[in-house]
Amino acid sequence: MEIRSAQKLAWENKHAKGFNTTDIALEFGLLTAEVGEAFTAWRKNLPDLGEELADVFLYLTALAQMNDIDLDHEVAQKIEKNTRRTYAPDERGVPIRTNDG
Repeated sequence: MEIRSAQKLAWENKHAKGFNTTDIALEFGLLTAEVGEAFTAWRKNLPDLGEELADVFLYLTALAQMNDIDLDHEVAQKIEKNTRRTYAPDERGVPIRTNDG
């Protein structure tokens, strides 16, 4: 499934269920909570890590929709930009970006 399709389906589900579709600050808070749940699932080696990561994605698509952002397009652009970026290790061995792509 393309990100654009998932974003559309997730948005339609939010409307159908009466979930938040207007309060952007609330949606950021809910996204943050879902990231925390995913981290807990990973840390405790729980079997629902995939489901928690899916929740993170769905809240992220809702935020994109609330802000009229085509997340499919933005992700494709960002991946392409990242492929052009170069990095070199600093004195500690930490990769530091050497160009902005």
